Amino acid sequence: MRYQTTPAFDRDLGCLRAREKELFTQSVRETLIPAAERRTDDPATPWPRSLRVRDVKGAAGVWEMTWSLGGPDGRATSEWVTVADEPAIRWRRVGSHAVFAEP
Repeated sequence: MRYQTTPAFDRDLGCLRAREKELFTQSVRETLIPAAERRTDDPATPWPRSLRVRDVKGAAGVWEMTWSLGGPDGRATSEWVTVADEPAIRWRRVGSHAVFAEP
């Protein structure tokens, strides 16, 4: 699965602690990417419950996922885009619940 990042995401990622980056990367690699690939084949496929993927209220086309609940509070926002004629994920923000102020 291809992806892009926004400048805000890149800044946010640089502010995460090593353990937070590890948890985010692990969640994306092991759970989100396989689920996203299944959804590109069948959009009705549900997201894994463990990631709590939902639409962001007031931000059309943007969705959130929770990559950690039990400390640290880990959230990320993203959206579907097309890269080289293939579905891709554009990562918008990553961090705590505060990323929802500007998803």
